Amino acid sequence: MTAATALAGTTVPRPAPDPAAALRRAVRRRRLVLAALVAAGLVLAWVTLTVGGYSGDLLRLVSGQAGAGESFVLERLRLPRLALGAGVGVALALSGALFQTVLRNPLASPDILGVSGGASLAAAAAILLGGLSGAGVSLAALAGAVVAAVAIYLLAWRDGVSGYRFVLIGVAVAFVVNAGLGYLVSRAGINDVREVLVWTVGSIGTPAWDEVAVLAVALAALVPGVALLAPRLRILQLGDDAAAGLGVRVETARLTALGVAVALAAAATALAGPVAFVAFVSAPVARRLLPGLALVPSAVVGVVLVLAADLAGQHLLAQPVPVGIVTGVVGAPYLLWLLATGNREGRGA
Repeated sequence: MTAATALAGTTVPRPAPDPAAALRRAVRRRRLVLAALVAAGLVLAWVTLTVGGYSGDLLRLVSGQAGAGESFVLERLRLPRLALGAGVGVALALSGALFQTVLRNPLASPDILGVSGGASLAAAAAILLGGLSGAGVSLAALAGAVVAAVAIYLLAWRDGVSGYRFVLIGVAVAFVVNAGLGYLVSRAGINDVREVLVWTVGSIGTPAWDEVAVLAVALAALVPGVALLAPRLRILQLGDDAAAGLGVRVETARLTALGVAVALAAAATALAGPVAFVAFVSAPVARRLLPGLALVPSAVVGVVLVLAADLAGQHLLAQPVPVGIVTGVVGAPYLLWLLATGNREGRGA
């Protein structure tokens, strides 16, 4: 056998992968994706403030040269709408990410499980039965979301909470609260129904700065809690037994994370109504871009989704529509795709 023949039959070993290089690539990818998402959010924010014949007014406002009319449009109408939309996107996206991570189910989100529906039912009851308005309706919505979540948790408890059982009971609760909402609307006068509509589809509207401040305070209190929960959530992704073996108190961590998720969803729903599918879609999109827990990317995706949907609803259609209708149009096909691909792979929901 010649030397060439011997060399031809020899398998040259591949160099071992470099963990440091892989880590550098992952960090670089994360930075690039986050930068692209943030840039998309900033572009949408700029368009939100300037579209509609005021393309140069923002610069004049910053420099103090804007007129009274221009200042009113930007400071009292567009800036509060932008801030509330961004806050709602962050709150719903983080809420959905927590639900899906803790329950390990892609269908787990506050709008699918009836948490947002509980807020809508309570708000509608406050308007139609209690004659409340403003802050009273928002507080009722907050209480409704909490009551719905507590009911789901208690009904799903069997020496612990199973994600599958929690989702099934949550879907059942969603049907119940939607039936109650339909009953209230069917018995109400036509003028009252108009006021209730925001609690059935979700709308940012023209909020006042005090409403934006309420959501900002809620986010300032809850987002640090999400950050503190992140290490335990990563361990919970390994499974309950592995997490318990690593020293995590599984049920305590799960209950805490679900409590924060419910609070985030309730705060957003109390001010904007049940903006559909933002919580459901944001985290899966973020995880496709950056595998892993992806809490920060989920929040940015939520902001981009809400701002883009609001722009489309206000300026791209023949007649302005609430943001919840646009997000529903985007989210419903994704839900159908998720169910179809899950069944085809034999996993189901």
